[in-house]
Amino acid sequence: MGKKVVTFGEIMLRLAPEGYYRFVQANTFGATYGGGEANVAVSLANYGFDAKFVTKLPAHEIGQAAVNSLRQYGVDTSDIARGGDRVGIYFLEKGASQRPSKVIYDRAGSSIAEASASDFDWEKIFEGAEWFHFTGITPALNDNVAQICLEACKEAKKQGVKISCDLNYRNKLWSKEKAGQVMGELCKYVDVCIANEEDAADVFGISAADTDVTAGEVNHEGYKDVARQLAERFGFEKVAITLRESLSANDNNWSAMLYDGSEYYFSKKYKMHIVDRVGGGDSFGGGLICAILSGYDSAKTIEFAVAASCLKHSIEGDFNMVSMAEVEKLAGGDASGRVQR
Repeated sequence: MGKKVVTFGEIMLRLAPEGYYRFVQANTFGATYGGGEANVAVSLANYGFDAKFVTKLPAHEIGQAAVNSLRQYGVDTSDIARGGDRVGIYFLEKGASQRPSKVIYDRAGSSIAEASASDFDWEKIFEGAEWFHFTGITPALNDNVAQICLEACKEAKKQGVKISCDLNYRNKLWSKEKAGQVMGELCKYVDVCIANEEDAADVFGISAADTDVTAGEVNHEGYKDVARQLAERFGFEKVAITLRESLSANDNNWSAMLYDGSEYYFSKKYKMHIVDRVGGGDSFGGGLICAILSGYDSAKTIEFAVAASCLKHSIEGDFNMVSMAEVEKLAGGDASGRVQR
């Protein structure tokens, strides 16, 4: 296996009506599993990395099904703590045309939310690891999980492990004030920060000038400013910002920018017709980590991450089911979608 990467967070059971049915129309719900850091771990396992996902899940069959969903893609689940009563659930109604997608959470009291510091031996977990990834969703669960996250960051730093964080602000989980306070503390340990146009504004009050997300306008100078401000405030080595221009629920323009402390790199822009956008940001994070650990230069890194994420939007479920070769092919300029024979 390749280099070892550890991710920590919540994996949830996703229940979704078939196709584009609304919740109130649905008689059946498809069951899959997913969650920010779990999605990143699956991406990295698919690219040949030794990816370890850490969480807490019940010892019953639904907990085991969540573990199995990761194991089938080669993710190391050996440090998942078992116990507690429930797997968090989220319901997803897919949007179409001008109707947006909708997510309803049913995650209170999940095993990871009830976890204690003694469930995780971070010193052992990080043995031989080169990278640690978490998102802003994990510390948002409650103060207790935020504290566990902080302990993980401290141990990772102690062992010389690089840390990436996707700010991933979720207003259904906590307030902007609370997010700013908690993430401000965690970000002191972070080397690579991933954000979108709204996260930086919501969490840290840093916003791009002349950009209206809802109108689908993207101003490159504004994003340079956001990345620079983030890097200056926290000392990040790199800041990556995804730029989504939402034309409708089905059609988005997708690109990104990477700031490496001195230069700004903008990727090419993809016009995407979306099959499933959940996990799009996570697949970007997975691509970014893969490219950095593979020693790519900044320009190639951002192209790889965006191409990986572009492909994810064509795949059902949370996980990005693509190989490194497929991402390289798209990043290299073959966006035709022609049949491979």
